[in-house]
Amino acid sequence: MHYVKAKGIFTSDYGINIYRGCTHGCIYCDSRSDIYQFNHEFEDIEVKENAVELLKRELVRRKPFMVVTGAMTDPYIPIEKRLKNVRKCLELIYRYGYGFSCLTKSDLILRDLDLLKKINEKSKVVVNITLTTANDDLCKTIEPNVCSTSRRVEVLRKLDENDIPTVVWLSPILPHINDTEDNINSILDSCIDLNVRGVLNLDMGLSLREGNREYFYRKLDENFPGLRDKYVEEFGDSNFIYSKNNRKLKQIIKNRCQMHGMLYKQEDIFNYMHDFPSRTVQSKLM
Repeated sequence: MHYVKAKGIFTSDYGINIYRGCTHGCIYCDSRSDIYQFNHEFEDIEVKENAVELLKRELVRRKPFMVVTGAMTDPYIPIEKRLKNVRKCLELIYRYGYGFSCLTKSDLILRDLDLLKKINEKSKVVVNITLTTANDDLCKTIEPNVCSTSRRVEVLRKLDENDIPTVVWLSPILPHINDTEDNINSILDSCIDLNVRGVLNLDMGLSLREGNREYFYRKLDENFPGLRDKYVEEFGDSNFIYSKNNRKLKQIIKNRCQMHGMLYKQEDIFNYMHDFPSRTVQSKLM
């Protein structure tokens, strides 16, 4: 872990990244790609020491909107348990009447359930949880340093019990590993049971750009002997690879989401996550 002083906090779409880098160890992580220009080891977490201060400065002077996080780095990586920077940001988001949307794989988010409930009562919260496999043993292999799928399902249940809207990111789907009908249907069963608002799957596959491709292939060699050769033969050095079951599995998602009233189109889900409720009466407390 190391500290930096950031010049700004918001991305162009009102996203924030309090941390840079990750220790979850997911074998497929696109954030390792060279295009993101990490100048430090990926597991050496970069902490924006002035993130909370910058966020407060921006929230004071803007009209409320949905503050989003988790696109590049899971906000609930283990060091957050000690630093509590996400929680400090949530306190500001609640204080100034903003909404909040995040993407995580971690059950640490339940630590902040009290604040999420308060923000949701005042404006809006959407919690996005990644689910890639219904099998906890496989989960431990491809996402080794984060809570299991079954635990994430418990998190979704707890959020639902507290009226916190959720979206499941059913992604990435790795060819010859988790691209099966049984896996997709098992995850969808949980989504239906837990009143998930939407299921996001861009495509059945994953990005394999320079930087993360090398890491992914090393992990294939460690955990799935011989599969790397199959990938190279099928996909070469493509930056994005698709499961041969892509069309069939996406149709399953579409059919079941339509049947149970869940969003599944990317545009609809992103609109849902980013739309701030205009009916909310805002009060900016200084």
